[in-house]
Amino acid sequence: MAGPPNRRVSAAAARAHTRKAKKSSSFKLPFGLVYKKPGPLKGMFTTTLAVLLIGFSAWAYQAIQPPPPKICGSPDGPAVIASRIKLRDGRHLAYSEHGLPKDTAKYKIVYVHGVDSCRHDAVVAHTLSPEIMKGLRVYIVSIDRPGYGESDPHPTRTMKSLALDVEELADQLKLGTKFYVIGFSMGGNALWGILKYIPHRLAGAALLAPVANYWWPSFPSNLSTEAYYQQLPQDQWTLRVAHYAPWLTYWWNSQKWFPASSVLSHRPDILSRQDMELLPKLLKRQDYAAQIRQQGEYESVHRDMIVGFGTWEFDPMELKNLFPNGEGSVHLWHGDEDRLVPVTLQRYIAQRLPWIHYHELPGAGHMFPHADGICDTIVKTLLSGDK
Repeated sequence: MAGPPNRRVSAAAARAHTRKAKKSSSFKLPFGLVYKKPGPLKGMFTTTLAVLLIGFSAWAYQAIQPPPPKICGSPDGPAVIASRIKLRDGRHLAYSEHGLPKDTAKYKIVYVHGVDSCRHDAVVAHTLSPEIMKGLRVYIVSIDRPGYGESDPHPTRTMKSLALDVEELADQLKLGTKFYVIGFSMGGNALWGILKYIPHRLAGAALLAPVANYWWPSFPSNLSTEAYYQQLPQDQWTLRVAHYAPWLTYWWNSQKWFPASSVLSHRPDILSRQDMELLPKLLKRQDYAAQIRQQGEYESVHRDMIVGFGTWEFDPMELKNLFPNGEGSVHLWHGDEDRLVPVTLQRYIAQRLPWIHYHELPGAGHMFPHADGICDTIVKTLLSGDK
């Protein structure tokens, strides 16, 4: 039987074969790149830096994440006390009713509250005289905007979604084919979406000291820039963050290194002389102040900033006359000493949209709806269609 072939191997070949291969400190990467292994000290520094960067990234990610909302009626959330409707997407919208019963009322009004407020802040309903309420047979329903009070948060809230919420509320409460709307401050800001998306449902509208979005494309840059810089620097930065980096809104308004929104911190020095005089009328808010942000700040006051000062899907200055035949009217009321919303922006809006009846109040600040008798004038003007 034949054995294995007898191969001869030279001594040099044998030594080369048994010699240990020398480890290379580098190897080739794709695209012709070469990776060289760092020395011990450099490698330790690189590893430490990488760990620090990963740690900082993890901390930063956690810092900008808002806590989940405490939804009313959930096991960890506040109790449900208010009247609510269930919207078609499953959310709940809370509301309060004022004035005459809607079945006997002649005029039905939906009131939309401002920032850091709720359905209990229906200033028009609370200050309207009995003579006007009963004499004109007025019914008012005030809502908690999404995320406020007892209305469920809406993380994808837009100008359009709130308008559709108001329309669905009117349908479920059987307010009729047409109704009136009044919005104050950030609620006036929200009314632009209502004018845009459900004009066919409106009998009239009144915007009271509506917050303007400095980034509306039709504002002349010099006008909006001048108005923007009338704010305190901390408010300028707060709105910059809301507009350009909305994902940082929670962090900016909760961090302690720099001052954030003066409005949300309730700084009195941003108020006008008339506003200061009207402050005692707001003391009753202490009874329900805890309810306003009870589901969390992010889906209430912070979401207001993101939506109100974000990039809108329409330009309000391109709206057409809602009532070309005079069957209704839209009114804008503003104080010429408002230190929160510059009057110059409202004057420009009135110039661009002459079909809106503009009422400028001398000596009035942002809180003018709380002044004696002013809501009687606003409601009578709205319901009569007078200029």
